[in-house]
Amino acid sequence: MNKRASLRTKDSVPSIFRVLDIAVLSLSLFVVASLYSVPLTTDYLLVLTVMTTVYLFFSDSTGLYRRLRHGHFSERVTLIGIVTSVSFLVVISIIFLFKESETFSRLTFFLWYLLSLVGLVGWRVIYRFNRRRSYRSGQNLRKVAIVGLTESGIKLRNEIEKFPELGFKFVGFFDDRDVERLQIQNETLSGGVMDALELAKNDAIDSVYICLPVAAEGRIAHIIRTLSDSTVNVFFVPDFLLSTMMHGNVSNLGTVDTISVFEQPVSGSQQFYKRAFDIAFSFWALLLLAPVLLAIAVAIKTTSKGPVLFRQHRYGLDGKKINVHKFRSMTVMENSDKVVQAKKGDARITKVGAFLRRTSLDELPQFFDVLIGNMSVVGPRPHAVAHNEEYRKLVDYYMLRHKVKPGITGWAQINGWRGETDTLDKMEKRIEFDLEYIRNWSLWFDIKIIFLTIFKGFINKNAY
Repeated sequence: MNKRASLRTKDSVPSIFRVLDIAVLSLSLFVVASLYSVPLTTDYLLVLTVMTTVYLFFSDSTGLYRRLRHGHFSERVTLIGIVTSVSFLVVISIIFLFKESETFSRLTFFLWYLLSLVGLVGWRVIYRFNRRRSYRSGQNLRKVAIVGLTESGIKLRNEIEKFPELGFKFVGFFDDRDVERLQIQNETLSGGVMDALELAKNDAIDSVYICLPVAAEGRIAHIIRTLSDSTVNVFFVPDFLLSTMMHGNVSNLGTVDTISVFEQPVSGSQQFYKRAFDIAFSFWALLLLAPVLLAIAVAIKTTSKGPVLFRQHRYGLDGKKINVHKFRSMTVMENSDKVVQAKKGDARITKVGAFLRRTSLDELPQFFDVLIGNMSVVGPRPHAVAHNEEYRKLVDYYMLRHKVKPGITGWAQINGWRGETDTLDKMEKRIEFDLEYIRNWSLWFDIKIIFLTIFKGFINKNAY
């Protein structure tokens, strides 16, 4: 098979996976219905159609079909379990809202869910087993050459060797500079750039990754021109850009090609997915937590003077000012140009407020802010305007956290960086995790953070 045909085959794999998933969902329902003599009426067929639509929606929005050669298999299995579970919950919720629950058998739904989950994971296990067996026998491996014996090149090689199930085979480093000049220990060169070109011409390699500093623009341009005399796939791995790019994409302005460095990561269909998820999650959260919200409001009103809710000014998406609501936990209502963060044993905190802050229950009203669109369920926590103005001058890339909506919970909070930021290094760590979240955003990442929040995000020693 030539390379062009091979590329077409790879591009068709996600489509085949989608078809297989739909087949598993459909066959599972038919099997359960047959075993328990449940007639497949038009109502069941309509539910099947809705189920496959919802499943594909969540599969695409969480990147399930984009992870074919990336990441751990255990992560994909976990993602399949979450997508399947959420899809069934959504469909059941729709049936409940339309008051059609009596039309369907609960046992049929439960067994359909279990059989679908087993089938969706099962065929992927078989696929993985056959793929790994072919890789071990040397079939279908994509041979990779790295041009540039650099730190980023070594990191890339280590990733290839760390995950053999991805199907890559490292051929060697190629660089026109001597190893002594590079000052990199315990590494050897397989040749120069021309040697890599000869391998490419002889179909001995499939892909070349250029791992050179962007400062070496002339050398990079020469290498690309040299490799253009082959059909090998060429990728450029920039050095410093890797840690600062926000979902970098190649685009153009007129006839001029551009690479985005700082760009809003959630746009187009992804923006729709995230907003739809926020609306659904916040609606059900407010509905289910209504008794808790009422009890907290009564406790605040009967134990201290002042309003139940505290409205704060914050920066939202694109740095625009928004209002964020919390249950009042202090005897004062600070919202000025200078805000003093709460400290351990702070006299301003009420008795009820201390409990609310320690358990993060004071932030529950922010589900209303999510519902109206000022916030998201998951995102960087909103800082006071005064703190924003202070730290944007002290922490590199600070304002990039406003490329997405602020969230009720976030990746930084899950990793322990919440509460008082009394030192600069604490704020720097918080921003580091915020930017990591933005760079790696997906709906699956949001679901993962929400799940972890239940166990790690509510109560924290730094919350007071």
